[in-house]
Amino acid sequence: MDWQFKRKYDVCVIGSGLSGMTAANGLAKMGHSVLLLEQHYQCGGLAAYFKRPGGYTFDVSLHGFPVGMVKSCRRYWSADIANSIIQLPHIRFVNPQFNFETTFDRVDFTDKLIHLFKIPAETVERFFNHLRGMNFYDDDKRTTGELFEEFFPNRPDVHRLLMEPITYANGSTLDDPAITYGIVFSNFMSKGVYTFKGGTDKLVQSMLVELQKNGVDIAKRSQVDKIFTKDAGDRKSVCGLRVNGVEIECRAIVSNANLKTTILNWLDEGVVDTTFRKETEAVRLNNSSCQVYMGLEEGDQFPEIGDLIFTSEAPAFSSAELKSYETESRTFSIYYPSIRPESKTPRYTIVASTNALWKDWKDLSDEAYTAAKEALKERTLRSLDKFIPGVADRLGWIEVATPKTFHRYTGHWEGASFGTKFEGLKVSMELPNHVNGLYHSGSVGIIMSGWLGTINYGIITANNVDKFLRRA
Repeated sequence: MDWQFKRKYDVCVIGSGLSGMTAANGLAKMGHSVLLLEQHYQCGGLAAYFKRPGGYTFDVSLHGFPVGMVKSCRRYWSADIANSIIQLPHIRFVNPQFNFETTFDRVDFTDKLIHLFKIPAETVERFFNHLRGMNFYDDDKRTTGELFEEFFPNRPDVHRLLMEPITYANGSTLDDPAITYGIVFSNFMSKGVYTFKGGTDKLVQSMLVELQKNGVDIAKRSQVDKIFTKDAGDRKSVCGLRVNGVEIECRAIVSNANLKTTILNWLDEGVVDTTFRKETEAVRLNNSSCQVYMGLEEGDQFPEIGDLIFTSEAPAFSSAELKSYETESRTFSIYYPSIRPESKTPRYTIVASTNALWKDWKDLSDEAYTAAKEALKERTLRSLDKFIPGVADRLGWIEVATPKTFHRYTGHWEGASFGTKFEGLKVSMELPNHVNGLYHSGSVGIIMSGWLGTINYGIITANNVDKFLRRA
């Protein structure tokens, strides 16, 4: 396509996920000229949406984030965006070990742990206080599994209650560092789970309005394939990038793309030292997910069954089972018409989410891939039928997304939809120490995953870029 934007900016931001958009917006408000580049035809990353014939609008992935999003959106975006955030009060757990509804906050979880799971009140209080006091900089070598055993020994049912929703949210396991669990879980335990009234379509459009109001140039369908550097004393410094074959000059770059793509694909070999490159290569990607998007026929409806339903047929929690090819553990995100009240054609829609592994999908033949997607549909409908009887015959739309789908639309290594494991955060944060003016921001290290984590990481990065530009 013909390039319609300038050839020189203070900052280029690669990728328009929530972290990229927040960084771009923050830098523009700080007075810098900003170009936001998105390889897809719409912005939002995994917080995006898509439309289908018949008036169906689907959020790409599971909705739900901590109350901290209200404060972050008010500070870094607008009051209108912050005021559109509402609580999801009906969270359900349905599995062979327990079955109940919760508001998913500290008060209700404390009540459940004491009265349903028969845990002493002082143990519950000590556990929550311990989580609240955990810090990223603590020298804590425990795994999440070891943390659970310390407070709730030999209680796999309690471990399931505490771990399963976080695994669905960011792909973490019992073997991941306890610090990643403590920070994420205590955020949710503050005041429950929230979502955006109007859906991600309204959220993304509202953010684009703010970006344009603040002077950000937004280039969609713009594929970056090279970051240019120049000598700057003892290390290299960014000086531009290539997008759609066009070279753009800039003083700083923020990559909201995959961490490994940024360092290993877009930089010439030798730009970062061997040690840092090997450290990047060793970063483990988190797993991906499968989604099944379903919409009821026009006029059909069902009674309130909950906002989020964590359901499983597995007898006990298992990270391996949640990621297995034929897992029977999934989350249903229920979108009642009230979530999108301005829609011209109100619809009841459901997004089913299961964790998944790239290796189970990447090498399937076309025929096997189609069969696997059909099997996933059937398993999902069987599970949903317990909550919406006869649902298979009531749908006006159904389709499936797999790790290959996410890879196709995001370009992420292995279709990872949860970023990287814990060690990725260190590499991401240390990148500008190896290349002047090059920053990374996004879903890394589990702590910075999810909507709240990525927005906050975006503004942290914007502040660091601003300091660099003003020093320069």
